[in-house]
Amino acid sequence: MTTDRLRIALWQCHSVADDVEGNLDRLEQAATEAAALDADLLITPEMYLTGYNIAPSTARRLADPVDGRLGNAVGDVARRTRIAILYGCAELDDSAVYNTVRLVDANGISLASHRKTHLFGDVDRDAVTAGIAPPPVIDIGGWSLGLLICYEVEFPELVRDLAVRGAEVICVPTANMPEFDAVQTVLLPARALENTVYVAYANYCGVEGDLAYGGLSEGIGPDGRVLARAEREPELLVVDVERKVLDDARERFTYLDDRRSDLLS
Repeated sequence: MTTDRLRIALWQCHSVADDVEGNLDRLEQAATEAAALDADLLITPEMYLTGYNIAPSTARRLADPVDGRLGNAVGDVARRTRIAILYGCAELDDSAVYNTVRLVDANGISLASHRKTHLFGDVDRDAVTAGIAPPPVIDIGGWSLGLLICYEVEFPELVRDLAVRGAEVICVPTANMPEFDAVQTVLLPARALENTVYVAYANYCGVEGDLAYGGLSEGIGPDGRVLARAEREPELLVVDVERKVLDDARERFTYLDDRRSDLLS
C-alpha cells in the first residue's frame, strides 16, 4: 500500500443468512483471493456476517457485541491474509441491535465502526435501531475513507459532509435491489463528481428469502467516471484509487473550494 494508490476489492456475493461460521470461512477465501490480486482493502456487502434479510429475532441472536468474538475472528482473517477488511454485521450494544460496518487493518486492528443512521423500509426498521453518530472518516495508508451503509449514500448531505471533513474515498457496503438500479447508474456517479471523491460500492447478488439483490457493484472515480462495474453474478471486482487522478479531478471540479458554507442553514 502506498499513498499514491489504494487497491480496493469489492466483493459481490450471495447473502447467506444465519451461517456465521460459514460466512467467516467464505470471507477468508475472498480475502485470500483479494490479497493475491494485490488489493489493500476488501469490502463486503451490508450485514455480511449474519445475512441482511433476516428476522428481528435472528438479528438479535446473531448480533456481535462491541469487541465481540466475531470482530476478533475477522481481525484474525485480516491478519492471516494481510489485507484490511470493511465488513457488515449485526451489532449488539446494551439491549439495542444495530446494522454496523467495521473496519480492521491488515494487522487485524480495529480502526473504526459505523452504525446505519438512515434505515430502509421494514427490513431495516423491524430488525435494528438507527445509529445516532455521524459516519466516520478514517485513514488507511495515507488515504481518508468515509464509511456509509447502503441507503445512506442516497442522501447527498451525508456524502458532502464526509467530503468536507476530508474523505477521499466513500466506502459503501450495501444490499440494493434491481428496482433501484438507478442508484448505481445515475446517483453514485453524481455523488462522486459533485464531491470529487471515489465511491466504492459493494452489493449482494442473487436471492435471499423473498428479497432479490441487483449486483452492479462498482467503483467510480472523482470525475464521475465508472471505473469498473460488476454484472448480476458473484464477482470480486478490483478498483485502483489513484492520488494523481484525485488531484486532477479536484483541480478541474472545484465544488468543495467554491461552496458557500455561509449560505447554508
